[in-house]
Amino acid sequence: MQAFRRTVYSSVILRLQDPASFEALKGRLEGDPRLTVEAKRESLFYAEQSQALANFIRILGLALSIIFSAGAIIGAMITMYASVANRTPEIGTLRALGFRRGSILWAFLLESLLLGLIGGGLGVFCASFMQYLSFSTMNFQSFAELAFSFRLNGRIVVQSLLFAVLMGLLGGFLPAIRAARLNIVDALRAA
Repeated sequence: MQAFRRTVYSSVILRLQDPASFEALKGRLEGDPRLTVEAKRESLFYAEQSQALANFIRILGLALSIIFSAGAIIGAMITMYASVANRTPEIGTLRALGFRRGSILWAFLLESLLLGLIGGGLGVFCASFMQYLSFSTMNFQSFAELAFSFRLNGRIVVQSLLFAVLMGLLGGFLPAIRAARLNIVDALRAA
């Protein structure tokens, strides 16, 4: 109180002998006209105190995810365009042997999906080590230190892998179309 020049208490923590009697105590405290209090459970108090910071971290994480995802899609697209350029003679040979354009398209799409899945798997593996770290920051609403950590579960792993496959699909779609549209004669001349 002296550090912040306050003359009143901002919070009081108490432990009830019976946690089920919380609602009765809350009714008595909030119903007393001499007091201007708001009674709430400690878990709810800290959740409300950290809500602004949690929203900031969530928005920052989303913005970074979008930026890095765009970079990953562009990287996958560049990789797949290079793969198409390096395999032009092979594509021409496959087309000359009777493979349809759809088969070529699916071959490159599956390669792109597989690369996305492998990249996603490596990303999840590396991110799994974040569970062992704890991060702390200052909550400027209450001048309290907030500590948080990341928890990896099956739902997050599945969502991450599906997102990685989606990025592989988006990054490999245009190069796969280019590979499927190659003219047989032009592709064989590149050899």
